[in-house]
Amino acid sequence: MNLEKIMSDLEKKNPGEVEFLQAVREVLESIQDVYNENPHFESANIIERIIEPDRVLMFKVSWVDDSGKVHVNRGYRIQFNNAIGPYKGGLRFHPSVNLSILKFLGFEQIFKNSLTTLPMGGAKGGSDFDPKGKSNAEIMRFCQGFMLELWKLIGPETDVPAGDIGVGGREIGFLYGMYKKLARENSGVLTGKGLNWGGSLIRPEATGFGAVYFAKEMLATKGETFKGKTVCISGFGNVAWGAALKATELGAKVVTISGPDGYIYDQDGISGEKIDYLLELRASNQDIVKPYSYEFPGAQFHQGKRPWEVKCDIALPCATQNELGKEDARTLVTNGVQCVAEGANMPSTPEAIEVFLENKILFAPGKAVNAGGVATSGLEMSQNSMKLSWPLKEVDERLHHIMCSIHDQCVKHGKGKDGYVNYVKGANVAGFLKVANAMIDQGII
Repeated sequence: MNLEKIMSDLEKKNPGEVEFLQAVREVLESIQDVYNENPHFESANIIERIIEPDRVLMFKVSWVDDSGKVHVNRGYRIQFNNAIGPYKGGLRFHPSVNLSILKFLGFEQIFKNSLTTLPMGGAKGGSDFDPKGKSNAEIMRFCQGFMLELWKLIGPETDVPAGDIGVGGREIGFLYGMYKKLARENSGVLTGKGLNWGGSLIRPEATGFGAVYFAKEMLATKGETFKGKTVCISGFGNVAWGAALKATELGAKVVTISGPDGYIYDQDGISGEKIDYLLELRASNQDIVKPYSYEFPGAQFHQGKRPWEVKCDIALPCATQNELGKEDARTLVTNGVQCVAEGANMPSTPEAIEVFLENKILFAPGKAVNAGGVATSGLEMSQNSMKLSWPLKEVDERLHHIMCSIHDQCVKHGKGKDGYVNYVKGANVAGFLKVANAMIDQGII
């Protein structure tokens, strides 16, 4: 593999798409050895095929606000690879959404879905529409306009979208209602549905639960547990919320959450009624970070800063891409962090990851750590296809088993001669091999 030539050619085809190029480079650097050891991958040109999406749909979404003004947003769906199953990946509604971000997320999704052991390919989609501050009626009209373009490309055996940033149960409901009307069918074409109409128990919390289950396995390799540990978490979407719940349940104390304007440090721990309060704020479309410090006077709000300056044993970055930089990583290492598990997609910069690996810190990438969300989406698809609804305990046990299996795969392919597990390499190699071999088996298509 000539990595630099591949990256140079890719950059010429995708100029300025920094997030996508970063994600591709990380994977290719990890799989170089296994790729070069298997010449049939080269003869089938697997790399050039896997880094090119199967198709990219970009479309206009026109919608009318409550005052009668017409707005126009861009919608996207990136169907990246379906070698092991139907396309599967979330929809993100956020002003930052662009082609580069969605291609990076779709590319990552290929390997994340492969790691779950469930038959799902990789995809991603979304829009630069911002649900924040919009009325329910405005969000409904936007979702209906979005689905009017998307519905022709998706289906329960073709492409199954889910939620992501800005797309929760409310948005999934509006999207599914429009799909059902257009396609004239009730099917498992979207996941993250309401419990009354095909959803799965613990789906909202699943990514956070899965992240903690994975981190629990990482700690176990060193004879450690969550009990008595201090945990720093960034963000407060579904991932951070689920991670805070599960980490607390396992005996840890979560001391931070964050938002775009700064972070909260609560030395007494963020749990119980405090999480309930945050969820109420989030449900009302309000800012959740600063008001927390007013409601709970013992908490401190740090304007414009990130939580990685706080001393902790375990760091769970659960907000967004590239939120944890080189200096943040150095601070965490200096403060004695034992484990860093990425709850978000690519939240650590390459320079930060290098710091963690050089210092032999337990570090695992988002494509492994946060696979619990899409894994539980896959379980929701299974329940839909069988017209069943599993009890909470069964879903949680299946999720726990999947996360342990992903951890085992990472250790198998990432453990070095010195015993240190490079989870980045392990996750990328394990995810790649399954997809690459499936592509070989199916010929040049």
